[in-house]
Amino acid sequence: MRYIKEMNEQLDVFSALGSEIRLQILSLLLENGKMNMNDLAKAAGLSAGALTPHIRRLEECDLVRINADNAGHGNQKICEPHIEKILFDFSRRRSRHNEYRSHLRAGQYSGCLIYPTCGLSTAQAILGEVDDPRYFTHSKRFEADILWFTKGYVEYMVPCVIPKHAVIEQISVSAELSSEAPGSNAQWPSDIHFYMNGSLLGVWTSPGDFADTPGIFTPDWWFSSWNQYGLLKTLIIRRDGTYIDSQYLSGVSLDDLDLNPGRPMYFRMAVPDTAVHVGGLTIFGRNFGNYNQDIEFRILYSTEGKEEAHA
Repeated sequence: MRYIKEMNEQLDVFSALGSEIRLQILSLLLENGKMNMNDLAKAAGLSAGALTPHIRRLEECDLVRINADNAGHGNQKICEPHIEKILFDFSRRRSRHNEYRSHLRAGQYSGCLIYPTCGLSTAQAILGEVDDPRYFTHSKRFEADILWFTKGYVEYMVPCVIPKHAVIEQISVSAELSSEAPGSNAQWPSDIHFYMNGSLLGVWTSPGDFADTPGIFTPDWWFSSWNQYGLLKTLIIRRDGTYIDSQYLSGVSLDDLDLNPGRPMYFRMAVPDTAVHVGGLTIFGRNFGNYNQDIEFRILYSTEGKEEAHA
């Protein structure tokens, strides 16, 4: 069950559900369970081409899952509902918190361990040569708006410029992500691990590496068979655990993270070689993919009864 407590918590979900066609598709899937794409298109009265963008929109919000069925004739794509219940709870009044926002470009990591296939690029050009991890220390890496690797990690030092005696109430991280396949492969699962201050927050399995259509913001010069776009994922860390796109991910809470408003935080995205699916990671920044954003950080904090920081 997905539990949404704030109106602005999952705007992509509200947008995806604001379509009669997508609601009809979800209704068919909930009624029939798994359906191959051809049968689903026929039941919805759509062509396969017209069905695709609606399925992609629902998949981006993690409302449906697409899997390959290799058991039957050919390689069919099977669509299934990923959620049966969404609970909207806007009944309780909540105190307003102060908010601090920051963003980091894909290349603004503070540490990394990279294994090929790999590479990074600005909006204008690839940095160095692909599949050479040495270029992840390139002096222009801070300008990179996309990076990719098969296994390893990148870690970001997150600014936390809030009053020193504030109490952090919630941390959210938003980024457009996908797997990293040689070339591209929409059916290429990868177990992406998220860490904060050295603590594992949880694992999300990216379904694939997408290049079926050009990314909305991906530059025209980019290679058509390479990573074009990802899925926008939002991690939320609260006192009752960690969530991804408002779905429960783990019991790791703010109290487990050794947070101190006087120090920066360290956020890591990794694909360890011990993962079940070692399918790599691609991080899309503002000039690539389908979302015009960098890695976005949002910290909610309270200062009630505390001394405010000087400007």
